[in-house]
Amino acid sequence: MTSAGSLRSRANGFTLIEVMVAMAVVAVALPALLFALIQQVDGTGYLRERTLASWVAANKLSELQLIVANSGTIPSGDLEGESRFADRDWHWSIEQQTTELPGFIRIEIAIGLLDDQEQQYLHRTVAFLTPEKP
Repeated sequence: MTSAGSLRSRANGFTLIEVMVAMAVVAVALPALLFALIQQVDGTGYLRERTLASWVAANKLSELQLIVANSGTIPSGDLEGESRFADRDWHWSIEQQTTELPGFIRIEIAIGLLDDQEQQYLHRTVAFLTPEKP
């Protein structure tokens, strides 16, 4: 028969096996959590760039609408250029296509980062404009 004192001292701590199992669980879970966190941070940065690109496209569309409202004509041909917005340099491209409806022009505005080597566009906006004044 064992004394009550020896049972108490045995019940106060973890065994070596229990500690090693807990360490193994932490060793497996921690890198998985860090990987998920890094993916979230990368995704947040990408979404930020796409949001800024959509704002640049909205600005370009507004500029084009002001030109059309002022002059009554749409600048001919495809247009390209660079803009600075939110401390970033952006490349923009405006393509025009005629439509089946007379007087309407389809405008596609593509926005990408200027320092992107592959020149992939982050955002595209499509709008329809009519150069005729009402």
